[in-house]
Amino acid sequence: MEKILISSCLLGNQVRYDGGDNRLTESCIAKWQAQGRLCVICPEVSGGLPTPRAPAEQRGGQVITCDGQDVTAQFHLGANLALAVAQAEGVKMAILKARSPSCGSMRIYDGSFSRTLTDGDGLTAAALKQAGIRVFSELELDEAQLYLEQLDAECH
Repeated sequence: MEKILISSCLLGNQVRYDGGDNRLTESCIAKWQAQGRLCVICPEVSGGLPTPRAPAEQRGGQVITCDGQDVTAQFHLGANLALAVAQAEGVKMAILKARSPSCGSMRIYDGSFSRTLTDGDGLTAAALKQAGIRVFSELELDEAQLYLEQLDAECH
């Protein structure tokens, strides 16, 4: 059975920068959780950042909080730890929080703290992709389900 790396906030854990969550209520998430497929991680917390914490965005190769603090090292540590978990569990796919400086895939905030999106990946999403792990956001659950069905079919 294929495992799925998933952002902790998507399961309702209150690890967002503001202390909240991004709980998903779609039935596939509950099903995968009941099947024991989910490997849960918050790269930002794993990297040593507190909850709540100042919002952060990528800017010029760094991750900077809205008050100017450089948290790039914590984001890199979290990305490396997420990748280590994924590799230890044999994960081939991940469902990560859209637009996040850690977990965003294909589109992230541009570093201006104006909610403007730009092309790019969060540090964790990029590390996973480089390792050959397919990354989806919570906005792509239909595609993620299809990909998981393909992976399961290949195993049988």
